[in-house]
Amino acid sequence: MDDSRLHDVLTKCRDDHLGLQAQIQEMLDEFHDNGKEPNSIAKSMSWIKTNTKLMMNESDSTIAGLMTDGGNMGVKSLNKYLNEYKAADEKTKDIAKKLIKQEERLVFQVKDFL
Repeated sequence: MDDSRLHDVLTKCRDDHLGLQAQIQEMLDEFHDNGKEPNSIAKSMSWIKTNTKLMMNESDSTIAGLMTDGGNMGVKSLNKYLNEYKAADEKTKDIAKKLIKQEERLVFQVKDFL
């Protein structure tokens, strides 16, 4: 990463995600639930795509592009789940909405690095 501003944006995003992760873990603990791991095929494909792109071009633009793609996919999935599970607990929906806002903010902030 060449631009320290991109590093700062990504660090802030990670810190925000860790805050939500702690809230989610508290809720899972309340329900005595361990959560579930992402689909192993999707996880593998994501790893391959990311590493292939970075091996070919490790520029800030490539990193910003990967973050944009991931953020947009996350926003799409979370909105789909919010629409599908309208009767879900309000606290759960609030966390999903916070994550959507974080992802939208990240996509907006990295656009200058594309």
